[in-house]
Amino acid sequence: MSEGEAEQERAGYRRSAGSARGEARRLELLERVTDDLGANGLVDFSLRRAARAAGTTHKVLLYYFDGPEDLLTQAVLRLRARRIDRSMAAAAEESASRTLAGRVRAMWPVLVGEEAWVLDQAIGLAMYDSGRYAQLAREASKQYLPSLLSILPAEWSARRQHEVAEMILGVLRGFLVEWRTSGDGAGIEAGFAALDRALTHEEAAAD
Repeated sequence: MSEGEAEQERAGYRRSAGSARGEARRLELLERVTDDLGANGLVDFSLRRAARAAGTTHKVLLYYFDGPEDLLTQAVLRLRARRIDRSMAAAAEESASRTLAGRVRAMWPVLVGEEAWVLDQAIGLAMYDSGRYAQLAREASKQYLPSLLSILPAEWSARRQHEVAEMILGVLRGFLVEWRTSGDGAGIEAGFAALDRALTHEEAAAD
């Protein structure tokens, strides 16, 4: 804990809005909590566990975040952003194939890797207690859609891009639920074959 944080904790003050130093410290703490979340999941998440992971106290976390739900939400959003960055990198590597279906396919191993189980827990938590954790699910589309739009042909109209991006997002979400609940790899592969045909047809169609 820094000297300034200790003074603020003793005085009971909230963080100063707009402070570049304060924001840098908040992001540093968030990265540490996000690492812990990715390794240990959402079960038994608490401010004290987060404080141990961040190397500080729960009071300092309350200085930078608006309670445990806010901290959990911020960490889940950061974890999801990491997965999106990696999936977009995988899609970019596949850009040489020049097919939309190929770019979407390249994202799948990333979507089911590493933090997938934690982000699946977040979806379940949002469904279980939507009043407290609705933002976990609501923000997902806001995070994924811009990235999906970026891999679509630039010459398409905005409406067409939005429609196809929503289709891809909905289908991939369904595959993720299937993968998590049944582990039916053959069924998911069959679904991908249909998605490949749909995207190939979409690319060939006039705008």
